[in-house]
Amino acid sequence: MRSGGEFGPGSPKLGPLTAVLIGISVVVALLSRLGKDDELLAKLYITQYGFDSRGHIPPEVGQGQVWRLLTPIFIHFGVAHLVFNMLWLKDLGTMIEKLVSTRLLLALVLVIGVLSNVAQFAVSGPFFGGMSGVVYGLLGYVWMKSRFDPASGLFLEKQTVVMMIVWFFLCLSGVIGHVANAAHGAGLATGMCWGFASAKTRSA
Repeated sequence: MRSGGEFGPGSPKLGPLTAVLIGISVVVALLSRLGKDDELLAKLYITQYGFDSRGHIPPEVGQGQVWRLLTPIFIHFGVAHLVFNMLWLKDLGTMIEKLVSTRLLLALVLVIGVLSNVAQFAVSGPFFGGMSGVVYGLLGYVWMKSRFDPASGLFLEKQTVVMMIVWFFLCLSGVIGHVANAAHGAGLATGMCWGFASAKTRSA
């Protein structure tokens, strides 16, 4: 991804929360052998059991392990999956931290992460992972803020938005292979709604 000003490729400094999120993702990737350690992944999935079509709350979550609604964002299956998501997170997360606040990034990651994970769980069950739902949410947020609240300083180049949309529909088409499309869609929609509402509230 390319972005404006100091947040383009090669930007020297990571936002502190962005660095923490990348660090956790890399550690999980190493410990899980890029998604091959089923015993470790079972502790990070929303549930270690199969999909319950009756819509019951996953047993672990019902027992208080609510962090499982978020932790699938740290699971990555393969080097390309990890690197692609971390590069987007690096630019988008740092941009939001530097131009708005770390607190906002934390709120975005928590809300978008949980909603995108729950959406994917509802569609396909618990065995999925990746930061891409959050990344799409951050993209959607920055896109709407840059368009409707230019004074925020947040910025996306047109080719970045085009690439985002093309990639989204390529994933939907099935050409890319097995992809967490529900997480992508829920993340993008949440981020866009949040960014639009924030922009309109600011300009009101």
